[in-house]
Amino acid sequence: MFAAKMMGMEINTIPMMDISVAQACRNMDSIDNNFAIFNDITEIPLLEYPTRVDVVVLAVCLSGNCRVGVNLEDYMLSTRQILIILPDQIVQCVSLSSDFSGVFLVVTKVFMDTILPRLKEILPLFLYLKSHPCIDLTQEEIDDMVEYHSFLWKKVKMTNNIFRKEIAQGLLLSLFYDLYNICAPNINLVDNAPNRQQEIFEKFLNEVTSLYKSERSVTYYAKKLFLTPKHLSWVVKEASGKTAGEWIDDFVILEAKALLKSSDMNIQQIAEDLHFSNQSFFGKYFKHYTGMSPKQYRRA
Repeated sequence: MFAAKMMGMEINTIPMMDISVAQACRNMDSIDNNFAIFNDITEIPLLEYPTRVDVVVLAVCLSGNCRVGVNLEDYMLSTRQILIILPDQIVQCVSLSSDFSGVFLVVTKVFMDTILPRLKEILPLFLYLKSHPCIDLTQEEIDDMVEYHSFLWKKVKMTNNIFRKEIAQGLLLSLFYDLYNICAPNINLVDNAPNRQQEIFEKFLNEVTSLYKSERSVTYYAKKLFLTPKHLSWVVKEASGKTAGEWIDDFVILEAKALLKSSDMNIQQIAEDLHFSNQSFFGKYFKHYTGMSPKQYRRA
């Protein structure tokens, strides 16, 4: 897709990256095309344009640095840091230093399904990672992450072990618990919200992730969840620190920004894709949240 754009062909959607990108690595092992583990990314092409990911990516930097965009925000992944990219985030790998090295995991949503019920206990971690994808680690914590990676790789290579998938999922869950412990002092979200609030918030996010292009009304999502708009906004605010309306707007603006930067769609087409009644209304909406018009943002 990137080559097509460089040759002048139109791209009318945000490119999607799945686990097949990781499978370009020669020294890589996998489970059912749902879990990939490796330690060399030199054969993976840089993501020149904003690209949506359909996987969870964990990258531990051991030397050098990598400049990466996550949801259109720039981050510098450096030595003794871990980068966690979550499904549906928009990623752009801008540059790698010549001495960059690390260890890497790429996991599909399907592979995560079995451990997701347990991950509800650490929902605040995933909310935190959405806005803090780059985490500083101590040398001891880096060593722990490298040990996880080494042990996971050892187990993945045991193709005669009939429970290797379950073992890998168990180790992955343990890794996330350790990450939560590392991040816990910096998490400002309400991480002790009642389980019912967390459940509602998770359902709300699932609905918004699927429907934000066509539905921007809090009332719509409240009806889907059999709640009043006021109660839904209160629960979401308690669980995440942002109102339901703010979450919806964040999804829409992020999609608009990515389309403006990574597609050849004109502004009218983007307005239609996001189900705005007309280009003028889309322009006013975009400028209200970004301070610039879609045309200005595209040129910036």
